[in-house]
Amino acid sequence: MGAEKVTMEHVAARAGVSRALVSIVFRGVAGASDATRERVLAAARELDYRPDTRASRLGRSRTRTLGVTFRVGHAFHGDLLGSLYTWADTAGYELVLSGVTPSRSETAAVETLLAERCEGIILLGSSQSAALLRHLSARLPVVSVLRPVPGADVGVVRTDDAAGLRLSVEHLRSLGHTRIALLDGGRTAGAAERRRGYRAAIRRSPGLVETVLPGGLSELEGAEAARAFLALGAARRRPTAVAAFNDRCAMGFVDVVRQSGLRVPGDVSVVGFDDITEAGYPHVALTTVRQDAERLGAAAVRSLTRRLDDEPEISDTQASVAITSVVIEPELVVRASTAPPARWAGS
Repeated sequence: MGAEKVTMEHVAARAGVSRALVSIVFRGVAGASDATRERVLAAARELDYRPDTRASRLGRSRTRTLGVTFRVGHAFHGDLLGSLYTWADTAGYELVLSGVTPSRSETAAVETLLAERCEGIILLGSSQSAALLRHLSARLPVVSVLRPVPGADVGVVRTDDAAGLRLSVEHLRSLGHTRIALLDGGRTAGAAERRRGYRAAIRRSPGLVETVLPGGLSELEGAEAARAFLALGAARRRPTAVAAFNDRCAMGFVDVVRQSGLRVPGDVSVVGFDDITEAGYPHVALTTVRQDAERLGAAAVRSLTRRLDDEPEISDTQASVAITSVVIEPELVVRASTAPPARWAGS
């Protein structure tokens, strides 16, 4: 066909059928015999024809698409996308992705998904206000993943972040650490709950010392946290262990403290959060709190598709019951970045 765009008309001509029959085959509806269907598909393969799924959705009352906003560069969001694709495909839905970057707001990402006629939206680590989420959920079903949204008609699927930080602190305390710092996540989704879990664990154990340092999502923010840690002064006064907001932050922290001459875990133990793939690499071997991406993705898709597939058959009162909150327990994964404190650390 050269550079000419292959259309349904070309496929119809190659298969010796009408364009309407080609349309029927690609829409997957009744009206074509098995032999005709196979002839059309064979012609499409020969011509390397791919139907315009976006255009075909415009002609249907249902698009069977779920929109997803995610933060570009956020490692755990990438793990979640893999799970969402698996479970959406199982449920017979397609995903439409819309990324959030430093120059592209979450609001813009959501507007793109609305323009694509998505039937429901999954927000990964949303930073939008509860008021904006209420407004969005009045238009279509919404699920917030990784962030609780009190007071809004939004489904929530998240890890128990507070419990995760309690696991971190309890692990470090069991090794003998008493000066345990938190590399905080600021206003990032989940950060308030992790901060609360950290402080509750510190206060629950007499003798533990609370230290909160600015952290964040990335290796760069972890590196900044490491410089703040080193600026605390003499080794005898610094924390002997840190619990980081996430694995990326923990890895940035480890890089800088090692460059300064400190040993991990000999001089400072480090615990991350998420259990991204890189955390398990042998040269990283980061102790961390695992979020179950597979279960989070499955629960998010199930929360949306149950509402989308059931709402036409239930009353408004019953529909509100379908808006669910799912909290998944985290798991501590112990690797080589944590150990008992050096002998001088407790003196």
